Amino acid sequence: MTLDLSLAQSNLTSVVALCFLLGFIAARLKSDIRIPEPVYQFISVYLLLGIGLKGGHALKGVTFNDFWPAALATLFLGATIPLAAFYCLKWVKKLSIDDRGAFAAHYGSTSLVTFTAALLYIENSGMKVEGFATALLTLLEIPGLVVGVFLASRTAHEHINWGKTALEVLFGKTVLLLTGGLALGFITSESGFQKVVPFFVDTQSGLLALFLLNLGYIAGTNWPEIKHVGLPIAVFAIIFPLLAGTLGALVGTAVGLSVGGAAILAVLSASASYIAAPAVVSVALPKAKGSLAMTASIGVTFPFNLLLGIPSYLLFAQWFALSI
Repeated sequence: MTLDLSLAQSNLTSVVALCFLLGFIAARLKSDIRIPEPVYQFISVYLLLGIGLKGGHALKGVTFNDFWPAALATLFLGATIPLAAFYCLKWVKKLSIDDRGAFAAHYGSTSLVTFTAALLYIENSGMKVEGFATALLTLLEIPGLVVGVFLASRTAHEHINWGKTALEVLFGKTVLLLTGGLALGFITSESGFQKVVPFFVDTQSGLLALFLLNLGYIAGTNWPEIKHVGLPIAVFAIIFPLLAGTLGALVGTAVGLSVGGAAILAVLSASASYIAAPAVVSVALPKAKGSLAMTASIGVTFPFNLLLGIPSYLLFAQWFALSI
């Protein structure tokens, strides 16, 4: 195996990356190309359910012995990454304990869109990705949110309504549609799955491009707010994902994942939530300035991961595969 730098170069000219850039440029030029909110929500539900269905159907060919090492590794990352984020941000004096908990929840959780873009990128490169990749996405989503909230509540000695928070974590749109899709994809027959493939699988790349066009527009519109985040936080929003992605690639390789699988675990570790986490944080940590973590996540970390991070994590996975 050799390190393939051409894959990293090709990501910059992929349609999904270019659509994000187009949306960003349009926003800075004051051209309103926003996707209507109902359509945006439709695509969001489509991606969540479609990824779940595809992952659930792929789980049929996975044995428990194949899955459990990666599952344990993912749970380890789900606890370690928000813990590291929380204490790394201790040195940013402008952040309160609640703010640090909000950041830990955002960066301990995952980004479905980053995962989807990475999955398409790696599969298009001809590399194998384990069938349980979507299950790892779901496994990493929950502990990151819980640990971030727990750290803030424990350190600040605040009372958290854990019942309400648990409902938001477990039955929020992201987790419910992903787990529901996984179950449906696993239960349905081969003929039943093939009937929805033309809609949920074959058109996924096109709808993802539209989704990223809108995310690019949102990032471009909110670009002036980046300066209010502050340089230390902006640096964190780039350096921390690189460190978390490196850890994800190392752990994935160590438990026997393929290069593609280790790269996906790295992407999951490096991504930051901007859908599930804001909803959970608003319920559990109402005193936190949630816009800070949200701005860092979607305005800095997401475009970095989309343009440069995904190919970098694949290179890390390739390097570890050669070294271990």
